[in-house]
Amino acid sequence: QVQLVESGGDVVQVGGSLRLSCAASGRAASSNAMGWFRQAPGKEREFVAVISRTGGSTYYADPVKGRFTVSRDNAKNTVYLQMNSLKPEDTAVYYCAAAMYYYCSEPEGYDYWGQGTQVTVSS
Repeated sequence: QVQLVESGGDVVQVGGSLRLSCAASGRAASSNAMGWFRQAPGKEREFVAVISRTGGSTYYADPVKGRFTVSRDNAKNTVYLQMNSLKPEDTAVYYCAAAMYYYCSEPEGYDYWGQGTQVTVSS
């Protein structure tokens, strides 16, 4: 079992920045690819970014490419999502997830999920 706890969500103005954290604990917490997803009201959960086990590979969804950066510190079992130039359409609950076997953008490839943290971008 891997437990994931997100933090860092807040209300921020358009153009602002925010850094989300995802603390992992449990069995082999640092041995998983880690993804970030988000879900806005009335919409399906969508992929945001993924980082490989070692942090050597990352992949982003087109809407966030160039604005968001995913990173990890395996010594701290923590994954981060740095979000810059935030837009109103970034408003959502953000979830981190751990994938034991895959490095992918599909939610089905992830085995463990956090409870989410709310990000609201106000204009």
